[in-house]
Amino acid sequence: MNGTLRILGVFAHPDDESFCAGGTFARYAQQGAEIKVIAATPGDAGQIRDAQVATRRTLGLVRQEELQRACQQLGVQHVECWNYRDGTLSKVNMEELVGDVVRAIRKFRPHIVITFGPDGGYGHPDHIAISEATTRACTLSGNDDAYCTQFQSGLTAYTPERLYYACFPQSHTLFSERLVRWLVSLEDRFAGTMDFVHALLLLSEETTMLHYASDYVEVKWFPAGFYIIEQGEPATRLYFILSGSAQVIREHMDGTQEVLATIGAGRFFGEDGLATGLPRNAHVIASESVTCLIFSPSQPTNFAGRGEAAQFTGQTAAQLDGTADPEAATTCIDVTPFVQQKMNAIAQHRTQFPMAPDMFPLEMLQDIFGNEYFVRVLPQRTLEHEL
Repeated sequence: MNGTLRILGVFAHPDDESFCAGGTFARYAQQGAEIKVIAATPGDAGQIRDAQVATRRTLGLVRQEELQRACQQLGVQHVECWNYRDGTLSKVNMEELVGDVVRAIRKFRPHIVITFGPDGGYGHPDHIAISEATTRACTLSGNDDAYCTQFQSGLTAYTPERLYYACFPQSHTLFSERLVRWLVSLEDRFAGTMDFVHALLLLSEETTMLHYASDYVEVKWFPAGFYIIEQGEPATRLYFILSGSAQVIREHMDGTQEVLATIGAGRFFGEDGLATGLPRNAHVIASESVTCLIFSPSQPTNFAGRGEAAQFTGQTAAQLDGTADPEAATTCIDVTPFVQQKMNAIAQHRTQFPMAPDMFPLEMLQDIFGNEYFVRVLPQRTLEHEL
């Protein structure tokens, strides 16, 4: 590659850049690369998870501003947000969308282009459409007969040297296992604020959806008096209370019971058994209606037993934990030193992810987000560790 390395990221929405390639952009920006990120839509059909920062009417403009701030955190020098309608990329005139990407390539003249793969990461129609448009554009941008009216404005034909798809191979890493390590290392029992409750919900949802972790995560309601955990049964799940309260009760050999604690929203429970591999050492009984976020190493069976003699209780974290299986990827980028920048960028997208970047321990986040994977499409190549 001659001169300064130029990288172009073409995505569907603000925040795609941070989750797909945030660490990679930060790494190469530090090395002196010139980077441009394009979001084809302003993301105005997305969620509003913090009503204090946007309304439905203002969401598109706010998300464009969030994109600018996120890219600043990553060291990205150039940012564009186009005006295609969020949620409609699969229905727009594909030739027009391809032409816009061709124009962007001819203008910026990147050595490397990054976009979604044909599956859109997790099947999002907008992601799939921008993948198709960008792939076609990379093959047409060097063709003098394609979109030749663009040459009237001084552009010339140009073909990028490489095209990469962001890839999310299923990781065997367990988010819950990383949480347990952190929790048992603390001197005092953790008690999270409602902001932490919200952040944990979002982070667990995103990590499992994008295959950064393989936990089965569910939200479950328990009525008052329900034994959420029974003393003596195998430890297979980590619980986090979203609302309500419960009592931790130890049952002694003579049948007497001792109340050890009352726990409420923002408290984890179940981490001790997961950390030691020993059976549960106390009951946890709902004092009132309790809603919990529950992390399991696999989807629980419908016939799981309870109590000390329970069978078919599910696999433990120790049985399933491991690293990502990058079979589908050709390129693995170690972004461990840049995970904090990635989290700083994600936190700028407050309408979607209202969280503080330091809510979770950096070591845990590095375990989960420390590698970013890509498939090299043009030209094809086997596994590599550099773009």
